[in-house]
Amino acid sequence: MRKNRVDLTRHQLREVAFQVNFSMLYLEDIEIDQAIENVLDLYEGQQSEEIPQYVKVVVAGVKERQAELDQHIEKHLKRWTVSRIAKTDLTILRLALFEMFYVSDIPHKVSLNEALELAKTFSDDESRRFINGVLSSVMKEIDSDN
Repeated sequence: MRKNRVDLTRHQLREVAFQVNFSMLYLEDIEIDQAIENVLDLYEGQQSEEIPQYVKVVVAGVKERQAELDQHIEKHLKRWTVSRIAKTDLTILRLALFEMFYVSDIPHKVSLNEALELAKTFSDDESRRFINGVLSSVMKEIDSDN
């Protein structure tokens, strides 16, 4: 039995959000809802009228605040620039940072751990360590500001 879209776990929803954000790097003119539908159709192999709210919020938020998120990333890079980061890693970083800054019901450590899980699935060990370093640095800054 296939899951209804609203029954997907938060981790699965993050995977969908990652795939949508990644695909939108290459399909700039696509509408957000259509991009989400495309990924959900592949992910679940089923049709449904309902798009999970979390996915919509995160995908739209990352797109809207991309420049700001990239500034946060750039600030925590050492001898590196955002333009040199692999697109998969950049997408994971943007997603995690959006959660850290704009989704108040998710603890920062959860966002970091979920980013590392996404990196395990969609990237490699070296990238996972890189993502961990950047996000840990951002978390320290956020915690020191509070």
